[in-house]
Amino acid sequence: MIRIVRLPLGADGAERLARKAEHVRQLGGSVAHARATWKSAAAERGLVRDRLAEMAAGIQRCMYCGDSLGTDIDHFEPLARTPSRAFDWLNHLLACSHCNSNEKRDGHPCGEAGECLLIDPTREEPSTHLRLVLSTGEYQASTPKGGATIETIGLNRPDLVRGRADAFAMRGLVFLGLMAKHDAGDIDAWRVALDALHRQPFADVLAAMMRIADRPGADIVLGADVRDAMLTVVSLMRAEGAPTVHMTSAMGEASTAGALGSSGVQAPRGPSGKT
Repeated sequence: MIRIVRLPLGADGAERLARKAEHVRQLGGSVAHARATWKSAAAERGLVRDRLAEMAAGIQRCMYCGDSLGTDIDHFEPLARTPSRAFDWLNHLLACSHCNSNEKRDGHPCGEAGECLLIDPTREEPSTHLRLVLSTGEYQASTPKGGATIETIGLNRPDLVRGRADAFAMRGLVFLGLMAKHDAGDIDAWRVALDALHRQPFADVLAAMMRIADRPGADIVLGADVRDAMLTVVSLMRAEGAPTVHMTSAMGEASTAGALGSSGVQAPRGPSGKT
């Protein structure tokens, strides 16, 4: 899971959602009213879905698992709990059907004081609560909120664990390949590979790698050659004036055009202004 920057919905979209929310209230505000109104609001759902897709990492990836295509609009605070938030833009996340319907469903764990124990990636940095073990692909909880999130979303289900471990191995090869292309003077291929890296699933793996790249012991976790390649790529991009990663934190800028996963690294721009 990575930090997601929530984009504004826009005045027209916000007004349309507000009208639907008022309609639910006038009907009585029940869960049934909220569900029925949400189901019938195809235009509003499409507007929300399109905006969430712009925010998501890679090619519209699920904001929970980061692996599958985000096909569903998830109500972070479920309709069964708070029907009044059915049309609340700040309550909408893009999720895959498995995370939404098979794992989270109406889950909304809370602490003894009523505080939410589920990470909202648009409101806080997930790495505050979660630690990704790159070599195994497993998440470990750093806080009670992290533990509840792992359990509620099923972040350590076997397919995700294996996928993250594989992604870690492949990311290292990509960075080594990037250096080979750059050293050979094949800048076009270098830029294509950077762009492809941005679109890959499991942006959380890249974010975790970038967070530790300049820290002591990174050569042990990443391998000295991969660590050096990562730092060199960032230096090359900085020299070209492209925004680069803040190595000590995952920026979570997957929503910005050209952003490389959540790392904040961007591909250098060509003559046409495209990456």
